[in-house]
Amino acid sequence: MRFLDELEKVLKADERFIGEDNQVIKTKVSDAARGTDGLLIKSLLNNELMRESFFTKVDDVYVFDKVKFIWVLDSKEFLPDSYTLYKNKIGLVDNQNNLISQKQDISLVWPYKDCVLEGGQDREDQKREEIFYNETLAPDEVNRLLAPKVLGNARRYTFDGIEENIEFDNFDNLIIKGNNLLALSSLLKKYEGQVQLIYIDPPYNTGSDTFNYNDKFNHSSWLTFMKNRLILAKRLLSSTGSIFIQIDDNEDSYLKVLMDEIFGEENFRNKITWKRRGGSANPSQRLNNVVEYILWYVKDETQFKYEPVYSLNDENTQKYIKERFVHVDSNGRKYMKSPIQSPNYRENLIYDYKGYKTPKKGYSVSRKVMEQWDKEGRLDFPDSKDKNINRKIFLDEYIGQPVNSLWTDIYVINPMSNERTEFSSGQKPEALIKRIIEMVTDSDDLVLDFFMGSGTTASVAHKMNRRYIGVEQLDYIEEITLNRLKNVLNGDGTGISSEVNWQGGGSFVYCELLEDNQSLIHELEQATDSESVKAILDKATQNGKIIPSVLPDELKRTEEEFNNLSLEDQKRLVLELLDKNKLYINLSDIGDEDVNVSESDKAFTKSFYGLY
Repeated sequence: MRFLDELEKVLKADERFIGEDNQVIKTKVSDAARGTDGLLIKSLLNNELMRESFFTKVDDVYVFDKVKFIWVLDSKEFLPDSYTLYKNKIGLVDNQNNLISQKQDISLVWPYKDCVLEGGQDREDQKREEIFYNETLAPDEVNRLLAPKVLGNARRYTFDGIEENIEFDNFDNLIIKGNNLLALSSLLKKYEGQVQLIYIDPPYNTGSDTFNYNDKFNHSSWLTFMKNRLILAKRLLSSTGSIFIQIDDNEDSYLKVLMDEIFGEENFRNKITWKRRGGSANPSQRLNNVVEYILWYVKDETQFKYEPVYSLNDENTQKYIKERFVHVDSNGRKYMKSPIQSPNYRENLIYDYKGYKTPKKGYSVSRKVMEQWDKEGRLDFPDSKDKNINRKIFLDEYIGQPVNSLWTDIYVINPMSNERTEFSSGQKPEALIKRIIEMVTDSDDLVLDFFMGSGTTASVAHKMNRRYIGVEQLDYIEEITLNRLKNVLNGDGTGISSEVNWQGGGSFVYCELLEDNQSLIHELEQATDSESVKAILDKATQNGKIIPSVLPDELKRTEEEFNNLSLEDQKRLVLELLDKNKLYINLSDIGDEDVNVSESDKAFTKSFYGLY
């Protein structure tokens, strides 16, 4: 279109509006227009085509139509690839949005950083184009996207069976099936500031998982996907809460900078390295990767909850045990000797005990404690009165060394293990989640996993008497995740069950984000002729149910080609055209007759949000 080409030419003449890739940064132009920038208005006025389009002559004065100009600027037709102010690459920018290599004030930048990516994860959606809602240019779409959703098909699972037609109790454990971005935005209405621990194991963007986008936007798609969810996750955390994110080396560096930006560098605690497997012969020309990483951030470094945990099984501790626990008492108990000497001079702790040599700075405990230890057989008396008494640390009571940031004592699940579910890959051992839960939560604290997969986090939280929320979008939630949790209710004996003496019991609520387009999908599945399929497509088009990147005029132009397709191909195409980014019903539409929410779903939704 000549007009749009001419507009681009005029704007490119002003270097203020040009990015490093020689593309117009539309948001900068828009800001200049809103501020009635003199240079911009002059350049538009000096171009005949622009003058005719954006100015009205009143007497001898040209009046600039700012509203019309911004409307054209914001249209999808004008520079569609410039939908975001960020450069078409990943890098670091200063606070003027200039790419830099080194500077004090920096932030991670990538294409579409100022957008919201819904990120559908249904298997049939893996290769389709995702829709990026720009936070500045599409506020209505973003607000609607992130509005609380209607919840339905709810049921409560207990040791005794399944309860239907339920209302939500604030102490219920909760499993939600649906897009996790939309689930998080819905959870905010009820749980903002209440979650003590978030653990997530997101897609690693390896090219083999659900983020196999075109190469140019692979990193940016993943980063946008994560950024949108982490911003909401931070709001859900309590002031004493922590978030742990499991990741491998495909995205860990980018994720670290992104987390610093969202949570603050001061709230970073550790990058934990988990050695998940041993080395093996590797034919590729690189070292075999045997680790994953867990980034730990807190909501507030001045308030966060933390309890040290200990390990007996890591390599260093096992070596320590072999070297130190070399003594055996009269009852056959192995022990090591530990000094009972005060590190600082303590006059009140200088006393004689059974005539043995008193440490120069005194004992580290009082006489009363010494007598108690002696009574319990916990003192090791030397063979000479000229030597110091030591304390016996028994191996059967030894809790191990404090865990550090290298975890080598938790192993990936053996394929033959009873703990293994039918989950295809990536299932984490329950021991890994148990350690994290022990570090930062207490009994009855709330744990959230919005990439719950096979349900490891929820299973461990249930066994450890923590409340939990899990979110999963993929269909295996029915066959794998729910079945696993039902087994937990019935006293599942795998994983950490023996360690925590798990006997079964408890309950959880399952519900779904109700879908808006589900009726159209059902009609499509039942269609038996081409006319029915076209009627469904017409209905979807008229009601705005098709993907935004396809315009109604485009469908009209390709109608003949559509008619020549087989019935199955027509149904498949319409299914692809239905906007799966807008499948869910907003809470504000719960009473709309067009969406037809059942009375039981209305009751559950209102009980969840506290709308009585």
